[in-house]
Amino acid sequence: MDFAFILDPLPLLKAYKDTSIAMMRALAARGHRIWATQPSEMYWRDGVTGALVTPLELHDDDHRWYSAGEPEDRRLSDFAAVLMRKDPPFDMEYVYATYLLEAAEREGARVFNKPRGIRDYNEKMAIAEFREFIAPTLVSRDEARIDAFIDEQGDVIVKPLDGMGGVSVFRVRDDDPNRNVIVETVSQLGTRSVMAQRFIPAIRQGDKRILLIGGEVVPWSLARIPKPGETRGNLAAGGRGVAQPLSARDREIGEALAKPLWAAGMLVVGIDVIGDYLTEVNVTSPTCFVEITEQSGFDVGALFASRLLEACGLA
Repeated sequence: MDFAFILDPLPLLKAYKDTSIAMMRALAARGHRIWATQPSEMYWRDGVTGALVTPLELHDDDHRWYSAGEPEDRRLSDFAAVLMRKDPPFDMEYVYATYLLEAAEREGARVFNKPRGIRDYNEKMAIAEFREFIAPTLVSRDEARIDAFIDEQGDVIVKPLDGMGGVSVFRVRDDDPNRNVIVETVSQLGTRSVMAQRFIPAIRQGDKRILLIGGEVVPWSLARIPKPGETRGNLAAGGRGVAQPLSARDREIGEALAKPLWAAGMLVVGIDVIGDYLTEVNVTSPTCFVEITEQSGFDVGALFASRLLEACGLA
């Protein structure tokens, strides 16, 4: 069967760690054909959603991981499934891509993650649906309200709602002489909504990425451990990834979220847990397949392929 992946430009993907490539390799290993496209190559005309798609032959060599064939213009509904794996930023062009994918769904295409779900589950704000698992949290762009929250909690993480990779994430204490300028900067002088969360000291043991695939909880997490002097565990911010078995609390949170998110069409979700608290729900292009597989021996890509094929009626 043919599967289409909507990706960032192929030369930018790093095969030694890229989750989308791990997904494609897992499907190709089962004999399926892989096609790649970008949001800029998608279109809708007269009731048909299509894209210029390129067939890929996948290789084990991480330096030359694919060979590309001749691009073809095809309907998205022609594919067994379409996988939306474009990285943020989640800007209006991203939103427009989800509208096109919804049109493809109306024409019979299977799309994962479901485009409406991608829009509905803002990766920061989605924790509000599961508030029994979160630390004290405020979302606001009112600087006075944010200041009051910092005074109340004493030690807080402040971050924009549309960030990724730890960008513009600040730790602010109530006695920090720079707290006003930090709040002004993150909120852009009160014009942008931000999230403030009580600082969780367990970040020293890592920001745990837990994967939910087709309603199932992967039994290993990747703890992203901050480098010395840093409070962000993000790998993009220099964190060190260490695979570890889920704790009882990790599993409790994962199992509580897995079924409702899968019911909403979220095939692959990466939730972030620090200590005993849920901090984010990542639905755009969750990562860490490769690191967990290499360190634990649990084949995350194989689980993904199995659950996708089941969802497509091909198992």
